[in-house]
Amino acid sequence: MNMSRREFLQMLAVASAAGLNVTACNEGSQSGKNAQNNITTGGVKTSKGPNNLYELAPYGNVSIMHYTDCHAQLLPIYFREPNINLGIGSMRGKPPHLVGQNFLKKYNFKPKTIEAHAFTYIDFQSAATKFGKVGGFAHLATLVKQVRAQRPGSLLLDGGDTWGGGSGTAVWTDAQDMVDAQKLLGVNVMTGHWEYTYGHKRVKHVIENDFKGSIDFVAQNVRDKEFEERVFKPYVIKEMNGVPVAIIGQSFPYTPIANPGYLVPNWQFGIRDEDMQTVVNEARGKGAKVVIVLSHNGMDVDLKMASRTSGIDAIMGGHTHDAIPAPVEIKNKAGAVTLVCNSGSNAKFLSVLDFDVKDNKVKGFKYKLLPVFSNLIQPDPAMAEYIMKVRDQDVTFGNEKFNMKKKLEEKLAVTADVLYRRGNFNGTFDQLICDALIKEKDAEISFSPGFRWGVSVLAGQDITFEHVMTQTGLTYPITTRNEMTGNTIKLVLEDVADNLFNKDPYYQQGGDMVRVGGLKYEIDPNAKIGDRITYMELNGEPIEANKKYMVAGWASVRKQEAGVPIWDVVATYLRGQKEVKISELNIPKLHGVSGNPGIEKA
Repeated sequence: MNMSRREFLQMLAVASAAGLNVTACNEGSQSGKNAQNNITTGGVKTSKGPNNLYELAPYGNVSIMHYTDCHAQLLPIYFREPNINLGIGSMRGKPPHLVGQNFLKKYNFKPKTIEAHAFTYIDFQSAATKFGKVGGFAHLATLVKQVRAQRPGSLLLDGGDTWGGGSGTAVWTDAQDMVDAQKLLGVNVMTGHWEYTYGHKRVKHVIENDFKGSIDFVAQNVRDKEFEERVFKPYVIKEMNGVPVAIIGQSFPYTPIANPGYLVPNWQFGIRDEDMQTVVNEARGKGAKVVIVLSHNGMDVDLKMASRTSGIDAIMGGHTHDAIPAPVEIKNKAGAVTLVCNSGSNAKFLSVLDFDVKDNKVKGFKYKLLPVFSNLIQPDPAMAEYIMKVRDQDVTFGNEKFNMKKKLEEKLAVTADVLYRRGNFNGTFDQLICDALIKEKDAEISFSPGFRWGVSVLAGQDITFEHVMTQTGLTYPITTRNEMTGNTIKLVLEDVADNLFNKDPYYQQGGDMVRVGGLKYEIDPNAKIGDRITYMELNGEPIEANKKYMVAGWASVRKQEAGVPIWDVVATYLRGQKEVKISELNIPKLHGVSGNPGIEKA
């Protein structure tokens, strides 16, 4: 790996901050006896101190690795964690609804450390400049191999949202880039959500052909509409060091509602926790001594499901992109403990869960959520070569033939501010998208979905076409322009707010509040549906209930036969801007959230 002097000095600074011994280096990855005591990362051997970021002492006889919601990010990226992640009702002040200083206090992380940067938004620009990018499949692959060298027979679970959204190469190759990357990474079992947006035929084709003999796709809660039969295997049992381990799949329950139903017309989803209990009992009956649920419910839903079922040792979850350093221990229906884990997003984290199983029972566990810092981990050569080749190929998409790498590298503008998405209400990149929709579609108001995927761009960086695709790359990208009455606009906001802030997790669909341009509004997240949106205005004038307004949007769940994709709208806007500065972030006025530990002023 070639490295400039600046990159080398940055690596040393990051290694020192992470508690790594920069005086002890070796030339490659370790295995065997030496690997039992340390992990080599980027040629830098870990020290024996307690602050070692990648220290993993061997424990037990069952080991599970887990990543989720990578959203097809093959390369290292920047990703800013939220400063608004409100917990409502019984979830107020509980993980995952803690941000910033409250998060650091909960998990005993010191400010200005590499852990503080990994898990919070605090001082994002300066910390990202100091510690560098995160994720990247080549770096993740190295970490996976090191863990497997320590823990023979360990399983790697993929929690879904791997094929997209948020990637140009995934959209343009019909997710083949990620399918092959998963196999090269050594994934054993996966479940799905955004995978289904490639259509039911594509999903089945991959499972029956590409994954055959290598990756088990499991989902107990997806059924055929006609006969109520399961579409996929509900679980698999894998033996590890003589211990049978069941992995049960739980796909995103609201896929046909949150995403276009026409893409999976004959399938129905749902939480189905009673069915989950039946499957757990069946797996136990077939000899499983450890039961893991590989879930894409979202963390709040997982926490409730854990309390309503029994016989599950751990739920390893995704969907809501929460990076939680320690499992939440939930008293389950039988009075025992079920662990609920969540492993962040964007290949930024790798969970390692170890169980000590004796006399056919789990006697103890250890858990660590490892941030994947690309400056600290040497890229795996085989994965790095694969990524380079898969990106640098010619494709035909939408009657246009182009080289993906060249298209993605186009510089569109420069940003004067940090651009990010993650947060309950709005992000600066969302603001950019909303502004682009208003200008390019000649609208008064714009709506942009509250997706949680999309990478961050540091102030002073070029905004490339690839950055735009990480924010907009999906299989239903057509932009729309429609008239809506004030009443309809309020109904849209109320509906999305209920998906996010309903006090019963089983009625939450994940994601964040729809982003708005032009429109300003006030909201009380604690109120009931219909009463949360308390005021709306446009250009200083109150929105009138029966007046019609021109509204632009994208990613409609209704089938759009033709139109301009969102990435072209945003790219056109950026080419005309040259420099982007978000003078005022359009966040609604909030009521009833004072003192909530899930919100901080950035």
